[in-house]
Amino acid sequence: MICILSGGTGTPKLLQGVKNKNHICIIVNTAEDVYVSGLYVSPDLDTVVYTLAGIIDDAKWYGQRDDTYNCYDMMVSLGYRELLKIGDKDRGLKLYRTVLMNKGISLSEVTEKMCSTLHIDTPVFPMSDQRVTTKIFTDEGELTFHQFWVVKRAQVTVKNVVFEGIETANPVKKALNYMKKSEFILLGPSNPITSIGPIISMKGYKKILKKKKVLAISPMIGEAPFSGPTGVLMRGLQCKANCTGVAELYQDFLDDFVIHTTDVKYKKEIEAMGITVHIQDILLDSFRKKRDLMKFVECVV
Repeated sequence: MICILSGGTGTPKLLQGVKNKNHICIIVNTAEDVYVSGLYVSPDLDTVVYTLAGIIDDAKWYGQRDDTYNCYDMMVSLGYRELLKIGDKDRGLKLYRTVLMNKGISLSEVTEKMCSTLHIDTPVFPMSDQRVTTKIFTDEGELTFHQFWVVKRAQVTVKNVVFEGIETANPVKKALNYMKKSEFILLGPSNPITSIGPIISMKGYKKILKKKKVLAISPMIGEAPFSGPTGVLMRGLQCKANCTGVAELYQDFLDDFVIHTTDVKYKKEIEAMGITVHIQDILLDSFRKKRDLMKFVECVV
């Protein structure tokens, strides 16, 4: 069993290359969860679920493929624009989740129900059933993740990132048990600050990470991230905006690190941290590359 920690874009791309999806479990960031028009939206969780179900819109890496936007367009015509553009089928799933959570059913239990309905056998867990909210402090004030990324397009100076509620949030027990039983833990190529960061900041998960074999795939090639505002966030927090900076963030527990072929110049610096470095093509721009990278990961460990 491989336990994979995931955000909402880089790691789901990698998941498309997993051949035996019964041999993995996935713990997903929920610190970007937000209410939109009364709906409980869990962007990273939904992207992972849609990817495993084979219905992800992999042109945008958000929402369902071939969705329509009648509800959203109607609201816009009435003068109301939502923070996130949500498709009709996607909205239906989010409404289902919200209704059940309003009845007292936990996020992890709702996720299990959703996976069962969508014929997903892979165990998928939110990192916690308690709310954790990413707050980004900038030169324009305090922003939520979506205000920072969707509204401001990361065109602000980052001063600090805080995960509000992280100290009191507990890991999902089933997720914790799967992590304990796993052969090794894989940190996917997701944003190390706001996607993987909240998960590894939780005491329960961090404790196991320090005891297990841990491998990570860099979310950076040179100074360019796979997606999202990784570079902006890392520079704002005074981290090196390359694979070396990512290795430093994971240094306390990381055993093996896969970096891109063009980043071989960083190999010695990372190995000086006591981390074994592997050089591979990590640009996940084809199904073959995704499959090959997952094969390599499984062989390494």
